[in-house]
Amino acid sequence: MSTRPQLLTTPLTEDLLRGALDVERTEHGLLPHRLPAHARARNTDGQLAMAESQPSGVRLVMRTRATVVELDTLPTKRVYRGAPPRPDGVYDLLVDGRLAGRASVTGGNTLTIDMATGSAEVRPGPLGTLRFSGLSDGPKDLEIWLPHNETTELVALRTDAPVEPVPDRGRPVWLHHGSSISHGSDAASPTTTWPALAAAHSGVELVNLGFGGSALLDPFTARALRDTPADRISVKVGINLVNTDAMRLRAFTPAVHGFLDTIREGHPTTPLLVVSPILCPIHEKTPGPSAPDRSALGEGKLKFSAAGDPAETAAGKLTLSVIRDELARIVEQRTAEDPNLHHLDGRELYGEADSAELPLPDALHPDAATHRRIGARFAKLAFDAGGPLAVAGR
Repeated sequence: MSTRPQLLTTPLTEDLLRGALDVERTEHGLLPHRLPAHARARNTDGQLAMAESQPSGVRLVMRTRATVVELDTLPTKRVYRGAPPRPDGVYDLLVDGRLAGRASVTGGNTLTIDMATGSAEVRPGPLGTLRFSGLSDGPKDLEIWLPHNETTELVALRTDAPVEPVPDRGRPVWLHHGSSISHGSDAASPTTTWPALAAAHSGVELVNLGFGGSALLDPFTARALRDTPADRISVKVGINLVNTDAMRLRAFTPAVHGFLDTIREGHPTTPLLVVSPILCPIHEKTPGPSAPDRSALGEGKLKFSAAGDPAETAAGKLTLSVIRDELARIVEQRTAEDPNLHHLDGRELYGEADSAELPLPDALHPDAATHRRIGARFAKLAFDAGGPLAVAGR
């Protein structure tokens, strides 16, 4: 006779989710989105569509006495043709704010991407089940942080005790936008991306609009930031504009002003921090685009190089050095009429000494140790006493 406890099924509803701006009902269940429907309707780029559906910072949050939690999901796993296999996405379980478990889900759909041609192919796969057991039987807040880099449809939630939404704890909401580095790049897990670490240290509720390859000053992203309730806002831009070679300096400056103007329509006095790029040696003085290093691919490694010509900066092509100088100038100009606007040089988060100690493994993205360093530094510089996003009591 089985001694496995009878589990209750709780409908998956939006009030159990944090960190998503929208939820789509699919044939399988719920698909969290980090851009609202009106923004997705304006987008034509497959990279952004993939990135915003990857639930970085999105978590299921519930109050319960449950000792067992099961979650059926349908992940979409990425495979880059010619590159090493990617590890399965990681789910982190927090109990009353402390890490209590970490696991992955097998199965799921497979998205195969050919970086040489830009083509992509999806192969459907089966559901998987995540299970955490042996939890204490007292009342507690549970958070299941979804994989930051793996599109995840939520199918079914089962527990051995009833669950209910967690009431508002009164924590300030931090709304952040950035590139793949903010998205999580090569962090070890969803609670160890640098924004998640900074949020945990500082006692704020994270809404992470970091989109891999897609921090490109899109107007629909600015409107999403404008329309999302927030107590603190930060915007980290630069690297994607260089590595996609998306615009020149003439277009960059008014695009930044327009992006900030749009945010200010919805948040006229909210503390707003503009963060310039962290150090990235290949693009400090050399414009984009970035290109996969074919010799590294031949060895089964993924690495990038800068394909631009430094001489082209005279014609307005962007490098990280150019962007940092211009962002500092723009913020200084605007602060005369916007005292709640602030600037942070990204090299204070990761600079030359850090690059020597912890080089970017693929020449673009920080590894797990570097995420921890950036998260700790951002928390100190932005959220601690005297910082531009300071939280009372820090």
